[in-house]
Amino acid sequence: MKQTPAEHSLAHLELGQATQYPEQYDAGLLKAVPRQLNRSPIGIGENTPLPFHGDDYWTAYEISWLLPNGLPQVAIGYFTMPCSSPHLVESKSFKLYLNSFNGSQWSTWDDVQTTLERDLSDCAGAAVKVQLVELDNVQHAVSGWSTESIDNNDIAITSYDYAPSLLQHAGDARVTEQLSSHLLKSNCLITNQPDWGSLYIHYQGRVIDRAALLRYIVSFRNHNEFHEQCVERIFMDLVQRLDIEKLTVYARYTRRGGLDINPFRSNFETAPAMTRLSRQ
Repeated sequence: MKQTPAEHSLAHLELGQATQYPEQYDAGLLKAVPRQLNRSPIGIGENTPLPFHGDDYWTAYEISWLLPNGLPQVAIGYFTMPCSSPHLVESKSFKLYLNSFNGSQWSTWDDVQTTLERDLSDCAGAAVKVQLVELDNVQHAVSGWSTESIDNNDIAITSYDYAPSLLQHAGDARVTEQLSSHLLKSNCLITNQPDWGSLYIHYQGRVIDRAALLRYIVSFRNHNEFHEQCVERIFMDLVQRLDIEKLTVYARYTRRGGLDINPFRSNFETAPAMTRLSRQ
C-alpha cells in the first residue's frame, strides 16, 4: 500500500506500528495472565495458602460509550480484583477492551457496569467489583501518605539490577513503622515501558535499615515484571529476608493509557481508604 506524504515524512521516526482499536464492543480482547507464573519463583507454591491477602485496585479515566440516541457518555471506573484470583488481567488488553465500548450503544449505565463485571470476572477467574462514577460525583482527593519517607537517605547507587541481597536490619530492636518511597520504577514485562510508582510499607518486626531498603527499591529500576508481581516480590523478599512478623506492601502506580494499577498485599490489615497521590 502506498504511503501518504504524512506517513512517509514520519517513517524515519521508527515509533512502531499503529494500534488497531476495535470499533465495537469485544470481550475477547481481554487477556489473562496466570498469577502462579510469578509466584512459584518467589516461593509461593501452587497448592499452598497465600501468605497475604489483598486486591489490585485499578482506576480507569478513559471510559466512554454511546446511549441508544448516539450521545456519548464518560465515566471514571473503579475496579477491584482479588489477589486470590487465578489470573491477573494484562493491562494493554484491558485498555483495548475498554476502548471497544467507545462506538457501542448501551441502554443504561447499569448495563455497562454489569457487562464490565461479567467480562473481567470471567478473565480473572474470580469476582471483580466495578463502580462507574459520573465525573461530577468523583470525590477522591489528591493527598499524601502519613508515613516516614526514606527518599532523603544520602546514598550512592552503582547498580540498577534487582538485588534482594541488599536488604538488612539496622539492629535487634523490634519496631512498628510506616515507611514510603516515591522512587519505585520497574518496566512492563510485555512492552518494556517504564512503570512509575510510590511504595508504602507498614511492618512490625526487627528494625529495617532504611538506606538498605532504599537501595533495594531502586534496584527494581531495570526489572521487568507486572505491577502486581513486583509488589508480591517485594512482600516475599521482606518476609523471607528480614524476619518480619506483620507486613503490608502497597504500591500506587502512575497511569498509562488512562489506567493506574495499585496492588495491595498484607498479612494483617485491610487497605486504607483510597486516595490519589500527587502523580496520579
